[in-house]
Amino acid sequence: MSNRETFDVVIIGGGPSGATAANDLAKLGRSVLLLDRAGRIKPCGGAIPPQAMRDFDIPESILANKVYSARMISPSDREVDMPINGGYVGMVDREHFDEWLRERAAESGAVRRAGTFEKIERDSDGMALVCYRPGQGRGNGDSESESVRARAVIGADGANSLVAKHHIPSSASLKHVSAYHEIVRTPTTGDFDNTRCDVYYQGDISPDFYGWVFPHGDTISVGVGTAVPGFSLRSACTELRRRAGLDQAETLRREGAPLPLEPLKRWDNGRDILLAGDAAGVVAPSSGEGIYYAMTGGRLAAEAVHEFCTSGNPKVLKQARQRFMKAHGKVFWMLGIMQHFWYANDKRRERFVSMCADPDVQLLTWEAYMNKRLVRARPGAHIRIFFKDLAHLFGVVSPRRS
Repeated sequence: MSNRETFDVVIIGGGPSGATAANDLAKLGRSVLLLDRAGRIKPCGGAIPPQAMRDFDIPESILANKVYSARMISPSDREVDMPINGGYVGMVDREHFDEWLRERAAESGAVRRAGTFEKIERDSDGMALVCYRPGQGRGNGDSESESVRARAVIGADGANSLVAKHHIPSSASLKHVSAYHEIVRTPTTGDFDNTRCDVYYQGDISPDFYGWVFPHGDTISVGVGTAVPGFSLRSACTELRRRAGLDQAETLRREGAPLPLEPLKRWDNGRDILLAGDAAGVVAPSSGEGIYYAMTGGRLAAEAVHEFCTSGNPKVLKQARQRFMKAHGKVFWMLGIMQHFWYANDKRRERFVSMCADPDVQLLTWEAYMNKRLVRARPGAHIRIFFKDLAHLFGVVSPRRS
């Protein structure tokens, strides 16, 4: 056995999932190393539902902006406003939000270290050796690799997770959407509404997903996503900026990355490695929402790893996925069906946007989104939506009548 530095848990990746796991484990008294490749920012609309703020103690002061409505834009340019009655959605800029989460974890006792993860080996006693190249980003020059020992490892290193690729067999089947956005400076003139999110359901902007314009206060995230090979996200984003009246806005940065389409069938290696966040595939279908689910996955991973470190029983690692799917699996299933059907072509997208004008749809959509649960307390509204959905499905209702 070597004399290398040893931690209860090494967390690879310092996004919302990894930083949340690090914070929770450090508060539980575990020795934690949070290893993150500095400088990486994920393309993200940046929406934070109120439930996330409650569950993870996110103060309003960290928000870049608050939005009070969403506007859905159909292929025919029909605009449907969906006001958030009595509430708001918080918006964050990932560059600052992720760093705040990492710093909070450090204040709770986690050790922060910048470096690029390379591989996991085994020490002479079988304990995991996490090997990494220290430094800022990928250009680490001639710096030599270092390694630390870990009783457990959490792979929170994104949709292209190296941890998953080499240690979780089911990761090879993970499907992705490609996402791209541009952060632009908010215009100081004109009529841009800084309190509203715009969502474009138009096939030339995205043939199977959507385009977004999400205001972050001084900046705006303008982005698109698709799983269609060869579709030019950058060209679509340029066109989206033109339609949104932001083609002349100053571009501050551009970012692209894959987003997983569904949770992996397995998140652990049956021994001492567990996935969380995008590495585990927890991005909601249809909406593409990821921050809340990433943080939830990080918390559940922390709970499972804490129990593993206490009991030594690797079977408890499975609990992270089991608990996540019990709480959110049905929502993911429903959203997946919705995306598969309603985003299939512009005719269906037109009907989908039409449905968004319905007060029952708006009510249940916002209640489910804001509180992260299926709404069961309004059976009458559910029944009305069911029959309205069937009417749209079979073309009984004209899109302009809803």
